[in-house]
This record gives sequence, structure tokens and C-alpha cells, in this order.
Amino acid sequence: MSDRGSWRGVLVVALWQVVASLCYYSAFPATDAFQTSFELSGVEVGLVITTLTLGYTVFLFPAGALVDAYGDRPAMVVGLAGLALGAFGVSFATSYPTLLVAVFVLGAAYSTAMPSTNVAVAERAPRGSYNLAVGVKQVGVTLGSALAAFVVAGLAAYALGWQLGFLVAAAAAAVVGVGFLVAYEGSGGSGGLSFPDVGALWGNRPLMALAAGGFFIGAAVFTTTGYAVPYLEADTTATAALASVVLGVTQLTGSVGRIGAGALADRVRGTAATASIRVLAAQSGLGAVTMAAIPFLAMPSAAVGFAVLGLGILGVTGLYHGALVALAGEGESGAATAAGQTTINFGGLVVPPTFGYLADTAGYAAGWDLLAVCIAVGVGFALVAGRLAVAE
Repeated sequence: MSDRGSWRGVLVVALWQVVASLCYYSAFPATDAFQTSFELSGVEVGLVITTLTLGYTVFLFPAGALVDAYGDRPAMVVGLAGLALGAFGVSFATSYPTLLVAVFVLGAAYSTAMPSTNVAVAERAPRGSYNLAVGVKQVGVTLGSALAAFVVAGLAAYALGWQLGFLVAAAAAAVVGVGFLVAYEGSGGSGGLSFPDVGALWGNRPLMALAAGGFFIGAAVFTTTGYAVPYLEADTTATAALASVVLGVTQLTGSVGRIGAGALADRVRGTAATASIRVLAAQSGLGAVTMAAIPFLAMPSAAVGFAVLGLGILGVTGLYHGALVALAGEGESGAATAAGQTTINFGGLVVPPTFGYLADTAGYAAGWDLLAVCIAVGVGFALVAGRLAVAE
């Protein structure tokens, strides 16, 4: 039975995203454990996130080409196999260099996620519920991230070993990957493998403006998730166990934000793209204000602040990807997704080590202020993209 135009199909894709994100985002709550196990500085912790993101970024366009040529199914199966391998490698890392190699593999495998799931949801979203369907699929990211926080950081906090958490993630990826290989009916592709035509996107001014704003979204998302646990332990009264719970709750409120924002965007007047951009800008503005307030909050107010960051920051990526696909021309969804995710990843490459340097030299407050400014600039790009889309 076909799952086109059905919530059943959307939920199957969301399940894939949960497991993929469990593997990839396990590196973020493990940063504190990495720091202790390998005696890392703040900058070296940032470089772990940078290396993870570099693997993700380098393989985004090849992954987009694979999806455009052969559909979503091959990319989803190969992606889960690679994620299982990467998570297994992290669990057995014996030094800082081997840890960096393993997280690079983890990031490279995760590059299949956005191109494949965006195409899959576009094929399966019920009529009139596109933004909500993208939001439901994107909940897989934050739900997987929350599971990573509870599994990896939780096991580390209770002395069971962070390595066991990565083995759990690897096993989940292997099992679900076999299920998709056997039973998943993918969407078709062009049949010819070619590099995505990025040049065709340059004339699409709204899409280019929104993609540029993705740099600042990525800066906020990757840095917040990577440094939440070390910050809460260092600058508040939170224990390692409590800090991991706060990160998990932040990821869960990100899920709420993605679903709520998607449902709202489907009811806002305008095209799918302009409605998404309007809601995204308002949601990000809430995140910018909250980010600036984080250094002034002690526990338990700090936990509430991070929960709001989940709504305002982690919750915007569903609308971001939905708007990118809506703005793309026919046959350009793979290239548009790869371009938009690449700029998000560049934010994840550059800003986490900068945040770590500020935390080491000037204190965490300076780092959070930097992120607040990044979010505000990202809102500006989104507003420009919305105006251009209306004008065209």
C-alpha cells in the first residue's frame, strides 16, 4: 500500500530521523565526558564539534546528488549504516585524534539526512499540511537529540560509561537500517548521478538570502547544544546528571516548537515560503532575547531559559528547510537543501571554537552574547528573504 499523501509515510520518515539524530547528536551531550576523558581545553572541545560538522558539510552536496539521482531510499539505508559505524568508532576511541576521525565519519554519514528526508516528506505530506509535516519530520531531530542527551550523558553521569551510549546508538541505527533496506518504499530519482546545479540557485534571491541566514541559525543551534552541559556544570549549581536532563528537555521543547510553528505557518496568509519565514523570524526573535538573558539566570531559572531556547532556536529548523524547498524551482530541491544546510553547518564549523575561546578567556557570558547577536543577524536575513519572496 502506498504511503503517499499520508501521515503514516511522514511518521516512517520521522522514525528514520530520530535514529539518525540519536547517533549524530550523541556527540553534543558527550562533550563534557570527552573533555574529562581526553583532558581537552574549551577550544579542543569546540574542535570536536567542528570536525563533526566538517564531515557533515563536505558530504552534503554528494548526498544531495545521490538523492536527486536515485531517490531517498538508498541514501537513507547507506546513511544509517555509516552512522552505526561512526557511533561504534566513537565508543572505541582511545585518543583525541582517533576521536576526531570517528566523529568525522559520524558527520559524513549524517549528510544523507536532510536531502533524503526533505524529499521523502515532500512526496508524502498530506495536502494542505506541508509545513506541519516538515515540522513533524524535524521533531525527529530534536527527539533523537533528547534521547542522546538522556542516553549518553545520563550513562556517563551514573558511571556506566559514555561509550555504552554510543554503542546503544550504533545498535539502533543498524536495526532500523535493515528495516528500511527490507521494507521501505522510496521515491524515485532521475536515474543519472550528477552534481547538484548550485549555479541555478544564484538567481533565486529569496532562497540565497534565507540560506545566508542559515549560517547564524547553525551558529546558535550547534553551539547551544554543544556547550549547554559544560556551561551548566561550570557556571550554575547543576550537576552533570541535572545538566544532561536540562539539555534533554531543551531538545524536547525544540520538538514542540517545530510542530507548533509548522502548524501555525500552515494557517498564516501567504505562500508556503513566506508564511514559514514570518513565523521563523518571530520564533528566532524570542530565542535571541532569551539567549542574551542566559548568563543572568541561576538554577532553576537557567533550566527554564534553556527550555525557551529549545522553542525559539532549536524549533526553527523545520520552517527553515520547509521554506528552502518551497522557494526552490522544479528539480532544485536537492541543491537547495544542500546549500541551506551547508550554510547552517558553516555556522557550526566557525562559531563553537570561537565560543570556547571566549569561555576560556572572557567567560561564558561573552559567548552567549555572541550567539544572541548571531541570532539577531539571522532574523534580519530571514526578513530580507521574506520581502524578496513577496516582491517576486
